[in-house]
Amino acid sequence: MARLMTTATKTPATLAVAASFLLLAAAAASASSAPFDYAGAFDKCLQFFEAQRSGKLPADRRVHWRGDSALKDGYLQGVDLVGGYYDSGDHVKFGFPMAYAVTMLAWGVLEFEKEMVAANNHQRALDAIRWGTNYFVKAHTEPNVLWVQVGDGDSDHLCWERAEDMSTPRTAFKIDTNHPGSEVAAETAAALAASSKAFRPYDSMYADLLLLHAKQLFTFADTFRGRYDDSLLSAKKFYPSGSGYEDELLWAAAWLHEATGDEKYLQYVSQNADDFGGIGMSMLEFSWDNKYAGLQVLLSKAILAGSGGEYADTLRQYQAKAEFFLCACLQKNGGNNMKLTPGGLLHVDEWNNMQYVSSATFLLTVYADYLSASRGALRCPDGEVKPGEMVRFARSQADYVLGKNPRGMSYMVGYGSYFPTHVHHRGASIPSVYAMESVVGCMDGFDRFFNSKGADPNVLHGAVVGGPDANDGFVDDRCNYQQAEPTLAGNAPICGVFARLASEPADASDNSPPAPSYSPPSKGSPLEFVHTVSNSWTTNGVEHYRHVVTAKNTCGHPITYLKLHVKGLSGPIYGVSATTAKEKDTYELPAWLTSLAAGEQLTIVYIQGGPAAKFSVVSYRTA
Repeated sequence: MARLMTTATKTPATLAVAASFLLLAAAAASASSAPFDYAGAFDKCLQFFEAQRSGKLPADRRVHWRGDSALKDGYLQGVDLVGGYYDSGDHVKFGFPMAYAVTMLAWGVLEFEKEMVAANNHQRALDAIRWGTNYFVKAHTEPNVLWVQVGDGDSDHLCWERAEDMSTPRTAFKIDTNHPGSEVAAETAAALAASSKAFRPYDSMYADLLLLHAKQLFTFADTFRGRYDDSLLSAKKFYPSGSGYEDELLWAAAWLHEATGDEKYLQYVSQNADDFGGIGMSMLEFSWDNKYAGLQVLLSKAILAGSGGEYADTLRQYQAKAEFFLCACLQKNGGNNMKLTPGGLLHVDEWNNMQYVSSATFLLTVYADYLSASRGALRCPDGEVKPGEMVRFARSQADYVLGKNPRGMSYMVGYGSYFPTHVHHRGASIPSVYAMESVVGCMDGFDRFFNSKGADPNVLHGAVVGGPDANDGFVDDRCNYQQAEPTLAGNAPICGVFARLASEPADASDNSPPAPSYSPPSKGSPLEFVHTVSNSWTTNGVEHYRHVVTAKNTCGHPITYLKLHVKGLSGPIYGVSATTAKEKDTYELPAWLTSLAAGEQLTIVYIQGGPAAKFSVVSYRTA
């Protein structure tokens, strides 16, 4: 199991502060006033996909530590399945999330094409899509046959080796009329349809090829309905279908309408809207498994553009569900909102939560642009939201990913100076075949590299890892696959968002609170300080902030007689007491708390205007 750091330990100090203060936490605390390099983040985001490539790599590749791999995929089954993408930190090619990732990359190109051109990376975005679509075309060997997985998750996960050294079975799995898989067939149809539209202005023959396969796959998925994880038990443990296949059928039809303009697909999403849950499902997530929120946003485009024809009434019902999701993200949904961490990050799940942040941020940004084009606004139960406000919230999520968070850590590997260096990723953790030619054996990799405390020898540029827990806690450890592993599905949506934000001027009116900060224990210090701002208000023209400081005992022993120096404090402070000797700016544990156990944390709250106070340890004893 993964090790997760919890930063919400219930100590007496925590409870006392909670009893004294019932103030609402701010949605997203601000960090540095320096602007983020969104264009650079977009470039790195695409570079992650280059690092995940399987097959024969191009000579002009940018990820120089990767080499050719899996050149015989499909050989035993008599089919060419070389290419495509490895899913995450392993070497399985899971077709379902891979197809979703390609759909989202293509949607990003369609929505933010000019921004990608301005960032000088439009062609690389198309290349990332083509690497996936070329594979899907090869994998679709007959109208009603699709090869949907190469490699077995169980055997793959028992080895820690480079892709170039793989010794695990490369078993290939397919769906057909006797073993249906509507989710993956329809998602692949969606990916090919969206991609055909993205390529249409530049390579019409290739676009036609993709569209042909998309239409055939949609017909296959719809005619031979069945859950893919019932036919493919190997995928069930890793990518089970929780939402069923109805959302993918509607999603694929919507994308085929986008790609062709053929109203029969609009008729399909209208006639099946109720039975398939399209206008009945109010969602609080959008992911590789659950497409409803994305479908609802995509179908809202026609209504906001003033079209929809005879299907307008049904499309408005789709739009209502889209706006439920968006209002929930923005915390304006009448209490039925998505959760936020104390640092302001949307939180859906402890396992790879960033995938949900990535997809929600994309939908917020896209819908904001739809509203801007129609000169509209989002009407939520708790008030109207203008497009600019939606983009600002989306930016707060993107900024959190890039380092504007309580830990001051970028959750995109290779971005900034402080990012995860122990990523749960085989290729990143083992020296390149060009640096170490000897083969790394299956179990040898665990002993020598997986369990190593050293930083990754290869920087996996652009990888957005699973990210922090519900309390903004994060453990940078290869064992921690829930937080430290990147995926195709988690990266794909936010790539386009970074391109879009690169063209967005900084908001000069953003009067956010001061930056949260993270202070690791200094040499000899037993405490790790995390400083956040949970609220702000203005009184008589003066801005005041509610600061929350957690001091975690990291020394491994109980601490007693703790004294803290607080520099720059100008307001009231709670959770500690002034020392009995009345030493200047010095505080100790409150009378009812005699010691701080190993791993326990003390929560301190203070209120003041101006810069944040600085905390340091004066003295302490260990029991």
